[in-house]
Amino acid sequence: MATKSDWKARAKKLKAKVRKLRAELAEAIAPVDTAAPVEAAAPKKKANPVSPLAPKGGFPKLPVIEGAEFAAIAAGVRYAGRTDVMLAHLAPGTSVAGVFTRSSTRAACILDCQTKLGGRVDPKSGAAIIVNSGNSNAFTGKSGQQAVDAITKSVGEALGVPASRVFSSSTGVIGEPLPYERITDRVSDLVGALDKNGIELAARAIMTTDTFPKGASAEIEAEGGTIRIAGIAKGSGMIAPDMATMLVYIFTDAKIAPATLQKMLSRQVDDTFNAITVDSDTSTSDALILAATGKSPAAEIKTLRSAGAKAFEEALRGVMMDLAHQVIRDGEGATKFVEIQVKGAENQSDAHKVAMAIANSPLVKTAFAGEDPNWGRIVAAIGKSGAKADRDKIKIHFGDILVAEKGWRSPSYKEEDGAAHMKGEELLIRVDLGLGRASRTVWTCDLTHRYIDINADYRS
Repeated sequence: MATKSDWKARAKKLKAKVRKLRAELAEAIAPVDTAAPVEAAAPKKKANPVSPLAPKGGFPKLPVIEGAEFAAIAAGVRYAGRTDVMLAHLAPGTSVAGVFTRSSTRAACILDCQTKLGGRVDPKSGAAIIVNSGNSNAFTGKSGQQAVDAITKSVGEALGVPASRVFSSSTGVIGEPLPYERITDRVSDLVGALDKNGIELAARAIMTTDTFPKGASAEIEAEGGTIRIAGIAKGSGMIAPDMATMLVYIFTDAKIAPATLQKMLSRQVDDTFNAITVDSDTSTSDALILAATGKSPAAEIKTLRSAGAKAFEEALRGVMMDLAHQVIRDGEGATKFVEIQVKGAENQSDAHKVAMAIANSPLVKTAFAGEDPNWGRIVAAIGKSGAKADRDKIKIHFGDILVAEKGWRSPSYKEEDGAAHMKGEELLIRVDLGLGRASRTVWTCDLTHRYIDINADYRS
């Protein structure tokens, strides 16, 4: 039989348990304090599995770009413990060029960058680029510009750079005010961490649903020395060409004036970043910024016609194409990298319409995911594109396999051959409209259930 002291001990334990349960209940139902640290409201986001199409070997070794330093930190912009802010500090005299989304709902940082790009190069103060992930600062009213002003001012003061030469980007959830104090409070930490070898950390800081950081580089021997180019990008979903696609930052030590740099960049956009699509959705925050520090010993590139300029532009194109393809290889839920070649169109516009109609068709993309050689869906995409087409002149190939011609399935086509092609990780779809000489090549990926899973859970 329990004694009186036993009952007292049991009662004491029971009271302690009740107090603990009450405390847990109060914590669970308490309103969220928006001023509290992000750890209290948003736990660390679990990373997605790395895409099966990711480049083998991981992040590439990029060359050091003299005159450029990088840093990255975990500021808790949206998720705790996640590296989410990067800073690039650029040497005095750096030329900056850029291309941005044409979305009518573009973010405050995009509008700010577009305004600043018209400014002159300051040979004394340099420039800076600061980027955050987790919050796009888009569709946030006047608070959007206030956040941009506060961040660029803070960075400028810390680096001795005019705010007019500080370019900012934001990517992530749309429509939520950017908690910019979480960034400005850490600017000194960013500045203290600047390192000419820090570009990989910068690439990781700008990721959202990306499953791997993206980098590419090139080196060319020019008159007087070597010119180096290194670029990083983020992009996985909400990818559709309307220049640029998601966020891309390219750095070079070439000596080149802003106007010449801008012309080169603009000329290479259509065949690279404007030729990819994951899901036909254009972001409010797409930005491509190219910075030339002028620290290479090579001779200055003064005209677009010189041999040095042509070599540099070709190398720049290669870096842009590499990064664009990596974005597709990291398409949300992607298991297939798909190249679509269209030729024989009456004009360039029609070639583009047909290529993008195929690349963006959910029916075509789900057939790729299911490894189904359903060429009828490609026929349907051509027909809906709005481009001029003649049924009896169209030819469709899967790789080197002739699938359809003269208005029907090719007599030589075997379904098992088409099915075998669809089992590969890299697919090639070729369409000849037979009407003219215009052509267009674009790249896309398949559409899997994983895409739905990622985007249904994007804000949690």
